[in-house]
Amino acid sequence: MAEAVQWQRAEGALVAAAGGAIYAFSGADYPWWGVAGLFLMPDLSFLAYGAGARVGAAVYNLMHLYGLGTSLLAMGFILGTPSLIAIGALWLAHSGADRAFGYGLKTGKGFHHTHLGAIGPARRNMDSDLPKP
Repeated sequence: MAEAVQWQRAEGALVAAAGGAIYAFSGADYPWWGVAGLFLMPDLSFLAYGAGARVGAAVYNLMHLYGLGTSLLAMGFILGTPSLIAIGALWLAHSGADRAFGYGLKTGKGFHHTHLGAIGPARRNMDSDLPKP
């Protein structure tokens, strides 16, 4: 499984780089803080965890699917709208960067349990349960 996770993280890095490159050539001219805000926008979906782990995971995952950023990007190209191309590219870059850093799609067990493995406190707890050499 560890090898598959590394491949998925590498794929995420490539998707993030592609999204960043597409944004750079999109023709959109946002200030740096606008770019940062749009890039981080998908993470607002963590607020859905207030409705419980299952609902939170579903909303978070929907907002972090590659397909959502790709759909926004495609709509931007079809409609000839640089701002929509930029938003889609940044959304895609965000999802890819998350995967590259090991923050995968969430499971219903809670925010710290992802398809790429445990993160944060869940990982520390997992590591503390491992036998010491």
